[in-house]
Amino acid sequence: MQSVKHIVMWNLRGETEHERSTNIQKLKSEFEAIRHEIPGLKILEIGVDISQIDYACDVVLYSEFESIQALKEYANHPAHLRVREALGNLRTDRYQVDYLS
Repeated sequence: MQSVKHIVMWNLRGETEHERSTNIQKLKSEFEAIRHEIPGLKILEIGVDISQIDYACDVVLYSEFESIQALKEYANHPAHLRVREALGNLRTDRYQVDYLS
């Protein structure tokens, strides 16, 4: 069976570097906290950009699921919905790619 890769990149709000850094850490902590709650989730990594180039996103989520069905179930899983609610409107931009490997 093919794995499904789910990659999401965000830019986050913050009027100061400290505020944006705080928001980045909140996003990172929220996603890492649900790592073991999602059935069918094989890998979950959160990366924070270190390049500092102007077109880079602030944060990337790399995750791998056992199947397309597992990814679909993740989208509506209570733990994922809690994270979405906790993060509220922290993001300014969001990009996503899902693919089979």
